[in-house]
Amino acid sequence: MAAGSIIAALNPIAFQGGPFTIHWYGVIIASGVVLALILSVVEGKRRGIAEDYFYDYLLWALPIAIICARLYYVTFQWPYYLAHPDEIIAIWDGGIAIYGAIIGGFVTLLIFCHYRHLSAWLMMDVIAPTLIMAQGIGRWGNFMNQEAFGKITTRASLLAQHLPDWIINQMYIGGHYRVPTFLYESLWDLAGFALLMIFRHRHHLFKQGEVFLAYLMWYSVGRFVIEGLRTDSLMLGSTIRISQLLSVVFFCGALVIWIVRRYHKNVPWYMIDSENK
Repeated sequence: MAAGSIIAALNPIAFQGGPFTIHWYGVIIASGVVLALILSVVEGKRRGIAEDYFYDYLLWALPIAIICARLYYVTFQWPYYLAHPDEIIAIWDGGIAIYGAIIGGFVTLLIFCHYRHLSAWLMMDVIAPTLIMAQGIGRWGNFMNQEAFGKITTRASLLAQHLPDWIINQMYIGGHYRVPTFLYESLWDLAGFALLMIFRHRHHLFKQGEVFLAYLMWYSVGRFVIEGLRTDSLMLGSTIRISQLLSVVFFCGALVIWIVRRYHKNVPWYMIDSENK
């Protein structure tokens, strides 16, 4: 293929038959959720958490997280949706904010664990690595929708990153090539997943709650940096990127909680002694 040639963007629709349309965005996100559920159930069994708790939690958390993610996005794009109210529920075209989903899922988990008499810290530790994995997978839904992109760049610059043509061509948006920030965040998330999975079972490394806090800090750092490269950020005013602001808040909050809990003698280790024998 010639250096300057352009292939048409990938079709964001996976299947269409009659009145039914299935978008790749939804398929990819659903795939990440299913895989996260499977891995959480496996780890939950090791931690003594019954399988049914994860299914029950997901039945509540998934719709609430989706609603919160959409509300978060619509709130910070309100002038547009005020003029196009019929598009408020059109999540199949993209436009959900992961921080909204995290907040919604977190609050749901606290309430769920309270009524089921479960340790919220332990539950979060089990779920956290699979959550960041699902986030990394979900970014490919943004890829299919040609969203979550960065500043204008050149094809030569993308080729210099050794990206395959099918990614480069999809980054041709609005008459320009764009920095694939979706890819950077996906790789960051998947690296975080790998690290948490590798180190989670190390003896006396994490206390309960610290796997989740490590996830929150890891994700916040990556999101803060990558968000600065994006040109489609949700803004507070004209200068503050909402996701960067939340990243700072979540990182600092997680760090303070980590320090406080680390030196509290009554906080148990995530990996108990008997499991290393």
